[in-house]
Amino acid sequence: MTNQLSQENFENIRPYHDDEVAEVLARLAHNNEFLDAITRYRLPRMARYTPWLARFLAGRALSRQMRGVDSVAKLQNRIADYMRHMIAKTTDAFEVEGLDKLDPDQAYLFIGNHRDIALDPAFVNFALYQAGRNTVRIAIGDNLLQKPYVTDLMRLNKSFIVPRSAKGKRAMLAAYQALSRYIQYSITVDNHSVWLAQREGRAKDGIDQADPAIIKMLTMARRQQDKEASLGDAIRELHMVPVSISYEYDPCDVQKARELYAVHTEGRYEKADFEDIRSIVTGITGAKGRIKLTFGTPLTADFDTPEQVAEEINRQVLGGYHTFPSHELALEASGEAPDLLDLGEVTSADRERFTARLNEVPSELRDWWLAQYANPILNRAGRIRSD
Repeated sequence: MTNQLSQENFENIRPYHDDEVAEVLARLAHNNEFLDAITRYRLPRMARYTPWLARFLAGRALSRQMRGVDSVAKLQNRIADYMRHMIAKTTDAFEVEGLDKLDPDQAYLFIGNHRDIALDPAFVNFALYQAGRNTVRIAIGDNLLQKPYVTDLMRLNKSFIVPRSAKGKRAMLAAYQALSRYIQYSITVDNHSVWLAQREGRAKDGIDQADPAIIKMLTMARRQQDKEASLGDAIRELHMVPVSISYEYDPCDVQKARELYAVHTEGRYEKADFEDIRSIVTGITGAKGRIKLTFGTPLTADFDTPEQVAEEINRQVLGGYHTFPSHELALEASGEAPDLLDLGEVTSADRERFTARLNEVPSELRDWWLAQYANPILNRAGRIRSD
């Protein structure tokens, strides 16, 4: 298996290698779309009135900051500095639990709940980095890679591509088989950990549920190689570890509520140009309160069905999900399940902060906003209503 897999280079989906880093960074420093995206947020007045000057300054700044970066590890050292600054500026605390119980020399498939496009795996990476461990390769949907510079940025940071836009059943099957082989190769041959969301897209409603279809994809490679392999064998070789991340406040919560409201009232939601990029920037720069990241334990049982695997992931993700005062106060405000309410750790400052944020939410979006925070409590208790 090792020889066969090592010969497959996965050119279309893999992250960039060290020998490609300098060239890609130079390309980004001269990409006008990328520089415009930076200046819209960092130099908005200049970008509006003298865009050529804003681009020039952004390109020079990027080249200066990336001087000497000629490997992925060096790039991630710079990213770690940005993460420290972001955590200090936009969070009240970042706590990690369970990582110390995992073998530092073993590669894992971290499969987690998904709330933020960029930050969920970034916090996993930062926790690993702080512990002196190798960072993960990150699965990212090609629907987010609509601009070449976005693809470059993601692949520089060890992202590999999930082919969600393949056309036709045969093309989709081939794409997911290749993805399954790449993940298996990363874990079993390269001994390099991977992060993957437990379902496609963010859980905008706060309901974390693993998708059995993801499990089927992950086991394709092993079961193609060995028709007699059991599902349990295929899961065990991936060293799958559920991961929970909980944000006291989600900077994108109003945007998510707006999307949920539109789908409910109009049956669909149309994303604006650059909306995903704006979501990434909002997530990074917005106030998040406290954050708790919990690593579970490797899945080793003799599972018979993908649904059983998904159930165990759900059990660990929900069990490890930390509820903050924002969750309890949202449940209280929703009026649902008062028997589940626990306000013992809620302070007057917590209530004032929550009320101030809620008051900024448009009235028609408030139920959807509250649900994002209340649903984790309801979900863990098995109280989620099926509409």
